[in-house]
Amino acid sequence: MGINASGGAVVSSPRLYQTVPLSTISQAEQQDRYLSRTELDRLDDFFSSGLKRLQIAEVIAANSEIIVSRAANRIFTGGSPMAYLERPEVTQDEKEAFKLGTAFYVESTGGFLEAIRNLFSASGVEIPPNFRPINISRYGAANMRKSLRDLSWFLRYVTYALVAGDPNILVVNTRGLREIIENACSAEATIVAIQEMKRASASYFRKDGEAVAIINQYFDVLLSEFIAPAPSDKLRQRNASTADGLPLQGLQLPQVYNLAAEKVPVFAMKPGLSNAEKEEVIKAAYRQVFERDIRRAYGLKLADLESKVKNGEISMKEFIRRLGKSELYRKQFYEPYINSRVVELAFRHFLGRAPETREEVQTYFAIVSSKGLAGLVDALVDSREYGDYFGEETVPYLRKLGVEAQTSANWGPKFDLYNYAAPRRKVPQFITLFARYNRPLPDQHAYGVGNDPLEIQFGAIFPKETRSLNASPAPFNKDVKRILIRRGFALTNERTNPKAAGDPGSLGPKVFKLTQTPGDRSRRLGVRAGVVGSEVSTQAVIRACYQQVYGYVPYEGQRLTRWEIKLESGEITVKEFVRQLAKSDLFRNKYWSSLYVCKAIEFIHRKLLGRPTYGRQEMNRLFDIASKQGFYAVVDAILDSEEYQQVFGEDVVPYERYLTPAGLARRRMRPGSSDMAVVTRPIRTDDDIPLFVKLGQPQDKPSGELEIRRRVQQGVPRIRQEIPVFKLTSLANKAEVNNLIRAAYRQIFERDMDIYNISAELSSAESKLRNGEITVKEFVEALGCSELYRSEFYAPYPNTKVIELGTKHFLGRAPLNQQEIRKYNQILATQGLKAFVRALLNTQEYRDLFGEDTVPYRRFPTLPAANFPNTQELYGRLTKQNKELVVPSFRPVGSNDRS
Repeated sequence: MGINASGGAVVSSPRLYQTVPLSTISQAEQQDRYLSRTELDRLDDFFSSGLKRLQIAEVIAANSEIIVSRAANRIFTGGSPMAYLERPEVTQDEKEAFKLGTAFYVESTGGFLEAIRNLFSASGVEIPPNFRPINISRYGAANMRKSLRDLSWFLRYVTYALVAGDPNILVVNTRGLREIIENACSAEATIVAIQEMKRASASYFRKDGEAVAIINQYFDVLLSEFIAPAPSDKLRQRNASTADGLPLQGLQLPQVYNLAAEKVPVFAMKPGLSNAEKEEVIKAAYRQVFERDIRRAYGLKLADLESKVKNGEISMKEFIRRLGKSELYRKQFYEPYINSRVVELAFRHFLGRAPETREEVQTYFAIVSSKGLAGLVDALVDSREYGDYFGEETVPYLRKLGVEAQTSANWGPKFDLYNYAAPRRKVPQFITLFARYNRPLPDQHAYGVGNDPLEIQFGAIFPKETRSLNASPAPFNKDVKRILIRRGFALTNERTNPKAAGDPGSLGPKVFKLTQTPGDRSRRLGVRAGVVGSEVSTQAVIRACYQQVYGYVPYEGQRLTRWEIKLESGEITVKEFVRQLAKSDLFRNKYWSSLYVCKAIEFIHRKLLGRPTYGRQEMNRLFDIASKQGFYAVVDAILDSEEYQQVFGEDVVPYERYLTPAGLARRRMRPGSSDMAVVTRPIRTDDDIPLFVKLGQPQDKPSGELEIRRRVQQGVPRIRQEIPVFKLTSLANKAEVNNLIRAAYRQIFERDMDIYNISAELSSAESKLRNGEITVKEFVEALGCSELYRSEFYAPYPNTKVIELGTKHFLGRAPLNQQEIRKYNQILATQGLKAFVRALLNTQEYRDLFGEDTVPYRRFPTLPAANFPNTQELYGRLTKQNKELVVPSFRPVGSNDRS
């Protein structure tokens, strides 16, 4: 089965604007050079005028309502336009001020003098010939709110551009809006309003000519882009062609993405260029083919080829071909890699893109295997795609996101190939991805690991946990069916026996059906599937409908009494009653309003059809209905489907027919489940025990706990019992709590903290311990995770020393062996200090020795344990005066050791 799947989901959303530093540095980085004098001057102007532009944006934002009101009064008549402006949410303090009468809104247009000034200054504004003021009463309240919202958006875009220092955001978000506004309002009125907002904004800076010039610059860009026609989408050429030989057009890229994307410089070798410009074109060719300027990186250059392309003896296309066949390219991108990786890198260097299909990789893999590097370069450079995009004189460039429309196939590896470090990766990306597509995956499914690890995955693709979602997605498409298990006799199901779709069998679930004799309106209950003692009444059917659709029998006030009466009297069928339940507010609020669409469809499908969705194709169809027609149309589509009619008909209550493997496993693993197979083990007597087991049992059993304690303490003097152990037994004894806290400080920080000023976080932990809010173990954890412990025992030392100190402070001993050090070193390196402390406190050793209410203490003082000498040495030295490791990772090598 051929599968076309996505190659991963990298974060690649197009930016909606450009800033001066971003665009300037991006251009220099793509050309592998330092910033030029002009670019440095541009950055200097950006940063020097930054404070001025921020002040302008702040003033405009603070007076935005007045500026918008002046523009609205200019184009609207017959009322107060500002009454329709969406105001910001009022804070609680402002609400109290309104209640007390100490605050109120002022709809000001600048006062009487400002109005007189506007009257005389408006005569200098160029008015479009078709401009007519708009009457508010005829325009309507809804249109007024939208128009004032749009004016606020235009003003907001200007402030964004001012802060960014680049009018690109106005170009991206404004171009093409004229056609949209003409359908709803008037483009001439919008132009007049923008001109008025320009004048109103500049009126706040009459004495600052520089600020007025900046404001006029950005508003002029806004006006010009609004007047400009909408840009057409960029079309991507396909490899196929029409009967006339013209290339077909494929995917479309919205022009707005191209305007906002990172600009890719395009270089072409033309006869009229100066020598310096030709040098730049040659540098671009080196950067594209070798991914660096080899003259600067290696001090190399192909002088003969450079002179020929400069003089016009060979074209740029031929120059690129010879670079690909050069010895330097062979050593850099051919000899170190296998053929599949060579093909991927050649696509990047000569076509500016990544391979998109498996057939494409197979074709060029066969070429490089049979003809070598020279044949591969010729095939790519002589391809029709190269001629369509680059021709004879243009240097190939990366056709990445924003440059042209991209296919969704192999999305992740495609953009990963554009990274600078990708050529240094030996593993081929696409051939391994395609190989995974054809490999059977027993533990991977379109709905999750292990064929649905959860009960429902709602149509999402979740590959194996150990694989990266970006580089290795699940190779499944919309036609892959979900694995479902039948409720009942598994050998007879819809796939093996389609005629048995409506027969659950004796092993299936409980089925309720209402039957009606001809000419009689009385209804009687038919129960199948081996049910004993059922009620012969419609009330049982009604309860079954509630249980299936709602998941429970609702309260009296939530029941649909009117429809229950109609069902009992025979006016409606069970199917119609289920329809009314599914369209009720209770069902809608529980399974639709609070969930996202895919999850809601999955729930509704299970409730009404008794099974999960088969796969993406079925989910897509219902999703399309939900997006175009809404919730009720989804319910009708399921109930009116042919499957529902065949399985349940008009008078059968829907029941669960299929479930997922994980759902079945969870039910059987749950104690007390009806589906759980209970296996009772017989009680074994002494006669049932085999003889070899009896002979293998020890005969001298220890006589209780005293004997075990005696053996443990054998050879241990009294000093072990003399170690004080601080255990919290009662919070009422304040002196005992204080001693315990002091003991915890001495154990964790190796000093008494009475003479120091305790920080706020340690004081808070002490207070919680005294009040009984946390245990001693949680108090010790708070000390270990504090900033004081971090600065004293974590920051100054390497990880191995931190592990030694941690086992000393929290477990009362030195590390046991290198395996334990490696384990905690991995936690420290990947998760940090807090995870390391919690890992020590959550060990079984800590729980057995100290529990929840005992302060850790020094262990094994004289016990001849394996790490006794290390523990003695660790406790016998001062931490601050000796930073050597007690348990080194490597054996010390002496001067006479030659091994």
